[in-house]
Amino acid sequence: MINKKIIKKIFPVAAGALLGYAYYYFIGCNGSCPISGNPYVSTLYGALVGAVWLIPGKKNEEDKQKHSD
Repeated sequence: MINKKIIKKIFPVAAGALLGYAYYYFIGCNGSCPISGNPYVSTLYGALVGAVWLIPGKKNEEDKQKHSD
């Protein structure tokens, strides 16, 4: 069985790639746009945006104290 941690890391990247391709397919322009003019670039860009969601944010001091108790 696939580990839940792996699924939690793959899902945002795959969803971003899917949404990037959907942006190309439904909204993209023909050739002159750097991101939406090429399906490969828009898919990679979407995957990159999905990967950014995996970067943990900063926790403030109150949250750190709550979790340490």
